[in-house]
Amino acid sequence: MEQNNANSIFETPFDSPLYPRFPMEMRNVDIMTILYRTDIDAARRLIPAPLELKSDAVIVHIYHMHDADMFGNYCESAVQLPVTLPGTDVSGAYSPYLYLSSVGAVAVGREIYGQPKKGGEPRLEVRGDLFVGTVRRNDIDIITATMPYKAQRAELSEMLKVGDFRTNINLKVVNGVDGKIAIRQLTARRFENVRVHECWSGPATIELRPNAQAPVYKLPAREMIAGFYWRTDFVLPWGQVLHDYLATEAGADEA
Repeated sequence: MEQNNANSIFETPFDSPLYPRFPMEMRNVDIMTILYRTDIDAARRLIPAPLELKSDAVIVHIYHMHDADMFGNYCESAVQLPVTLPGTDVSGAYSPYLYLSSVGAVAVGREIYGQPKKGGEPRLEVRGDLFVGTVRRNDIDIITATMPYKAQRAELSEMLKVGDFRTNINLKVVNGVDGKIAIRQLTARRFENVRVHECWSGPATIELRPNAQAPVYKLPAREMIAGFYWRTDFVLPWGQVLHDYLATEAGADEA
């Protein structure tokens, strides 16, 4: 019996990987997006240089992925901040916090994109005439968001005026087995083949509860902007490196 060629292995365990090769398709995704304003100094403390905050807005998504390649049916959440990368035309949303219920989705988010994903229990449901989104970790509801059920038709562009989250920016840090940092990069990823089936807006509320392992409370809600419910399909593609900290440091040392 021949051994497997390590150079041909995409992911481990190689005979039962946690996630498929890209691109990955997500079909029939329900999303609640809550927009609010926070303390800009609090938000700035969560942004790595050289990124700069674009505003004091916070974007919170709670997703129900009904049909995701290999991952099946699961829920996910993301807290994002609108940012720019000075000296470039890059702008998007930086993710300081993400919590989700799929082990595979945690792995692909961290290993490929560098997203700071951790386990959690998001949930998006309809209670009578109300959309309710919750994110639970350690048996604590760290996020509770509400908005009226399909109150007013809207367009995706209305959300993007507050913060264009189509480009997701992350800080990817990977430690080597020898204790040295192997990767330290700003990365970006943009959804492809986005098909929005419906979009609704309305007034929204959000409650954030303290949890040392999921500190979303560090972005306190000072003013609500709006809530959106939308249903979509999209594809997760490969991303790109925006800024390589280690290469920059090496260049500075050589100089």
